[in-house]
Amino acid sequence: MPRSITRRRLLTYLVAAPALAVGAQLAGDPQPAGALPGVPDLVDLGDALILAGLPTSHLLVLQVTTAGRVVLELPRAEVGQGLTTAVAMLVADELDARLTDVDVPLSRARPELVFNQLTGASNSVRSLYDPVRAAAAAARARLVTAAARSWGLPAASLRTENSAVIAPDGRTAPYSSLAVAAAAVTVPEVSTAPKTAERRRLVGRPTGRIDARDLVTGKAKYTGDLAVPGAVPTVIARPPTINGTLRSYDATAALAMPGVLAAVRVPSGVAVLAETFDQALRAKAALTVDWRPGPLAALSDQDIRARLRAAQPPFVVPPLLSLTVDAEFDFAFVSHAPMEVLTAIADVRPDRAELWFASQSPIVAQQTIAAELGLPQDAVTVNVVRAGGSFGRRLFFDCALEAAQVSRAAGRPVKLMWTRNDDTRHGRMRPASHHRIRATHALGQVLTYEHRVATVQTDFRHGLGEALTAAGFALQAGGLSLSQAFFLLTEKLPYELGVSTQLLAEVPLEMHTGSWRSVYSGLVRVADEIMVDEIARTLGQDPVAFRRARLGSARGRAVLDKAAQAGQWGRPMPARHAQASPSTTSTAPAPPAWWRSTRPTRPRPASPKP
Repeated sequence: MPRSITRRRLLTYLVAAPALAVGAQLAGDPQPAGALPGVPDLVDLGDALILAGLPTSHLLVLQVTTAGRVVLELPRAEVGQGLTTAVAMLVADELDARLTDVDVPLSRARPELVFNQLTGASNSVRSLYDPVRAAAAAARARLVTAAARSWGLPAASLRTENSAVIAPDGRTAPYSSLAVAAAAVTVPEVSTAPKTAERRRLVGRPTGRIDARDLVTGKAKYTGDLAVPGAVPTVIARPPTINGTLRSYDATAALAMPGVLAAVRVPSGVAVLAETFDQALRAKAALTVDWRPGPLAALSDQDIRARLRAAQPPFVVPPLLSLTVDAEFDFAFVSHAPMEVLTAIADVRPDRAELWFASQSPIVAQQTIAAELGLPQDAVTVNVVRAGGSFGRRLFFDCALEAAQVSRAAGRPVKLMWTRNDDTRHGRMRPASHHRIRATHALGQVLTYEHRVATVQTDFRHGLGEALTAAGFALQAGGLSLSQAFFLLTEKLPYELGVSTQLLAEVPLEMHTGSWRSVYSGLVRVADEIMVDEIARTLGQDPVAFRRARLGSARGRAVLDKAAQAGQWGRPMPARHAQASPSTTSTAPAPPAWWRSTRPTRPRPASPKP
């Protein structure tokens, strides 16, 4: 253990192994919960997750093998966002390795990581950036030291390139030949500090995905592609209403059909096992099932909207001695619907279980499945598989839990697939919400801006809530619920609109909700931007100029300027058209000075009319 550590100092340590294995810790001297910032605006959700993961960030390990592979086992999910490529770029840059020599497999569930194996909040690169670079830099230093000792040369005289150490006289030692000797190096003879920005050759530059060829040739494996011995195709007959329950069923006709192996009762319905998915689906349709209606069976969309309106927090500022702009917005439930349907493989035995599925929260999944099966947590192995999309859907593991239940009931391994219909009817949805916004203004100035949000309650039982609690943010948000703390950590109004407030109220309903991509932002920001347009129109101001004058961030203004340039803001549009790509026939009026000063001087190619 280190003698002492200073704030934000990167420490590395060696793990004994037959080949070089290096871990890296981002030592941030995390403060106790009581010392965290008390004002939510000082931090965001990404900051909270980084703080929650700091105590276990040193458990990230990178290996250099005698086969010449650089392997970093990634404690995150690859759901199509390119995270494995981003991490491989970090490793290759710091280690001076060829990108083609770097492997980034997905880690199994590792409960010792606690909150450091959660994929969400667009936080993975932010949280892994420093630890991954530190591990790779430490490995490079040990490889150089091993080569220096082998050649009897000063370590500082050597350099690294293309997965090799190079001596001044041209001698070359591939990393593969140094892996064992480097594992014995405890104190490197060169710096273990990561590179400065100007020395990087990959990060910040366009780079092809490391899995691109596998993706386009079908070599990439998803859960449905895995051939686990004995795992048979399985589907579940589900109730016609949300959270409906099974009274009775008759599977006589289904079991008589070709290829059908079994039909078993599970908490969510009746599972049908067959030799192929087509046979399982046909047999499911042949079941005779009697269902009890779910608790919300009599509730309509209109009823839910009425409950949301009734739950709205009131405005604080009355419209006295000023003018107001009022607006209301309704957002419907939205299914996550990732491209790859939910699939999970489970092999449950009396004393152990092993599962394969795409998971953004594998530790919580492992804990929950172990509890359901009555097994110790370490007796349940969760293998994380790449996913074909997620949008937050794979934070939950409904399919894997069911697969474990079916495997236990059937006494054999199963490959359970949720159909698209299953996920649309019984899966996780972004909650419906109702928004009321009021802005007051006088003499051309916005005085107050109040945004009141009421949503169906979002389910955060996938580990994200516990991570926020561990970081102390729910407490620092004034004793609010986790949902309210999450709301405050993510919803930041970028414009200066007088005295501004945003409040959240939730309506609990017995239905399945989840953290749809961007969670509240996809609702709040849309309503805010439409409202800003209305305020600008009411005040007789150009909406782009209005925004720019009220953006407190230079980066925000740069983004706005770029959007205005790309859309040639201010050009005339045909009737019933909004601004989009540049017109080939119309000429835009002279833009304001701030726009002219940032407009590119190179000629722009003509584009078709919108």
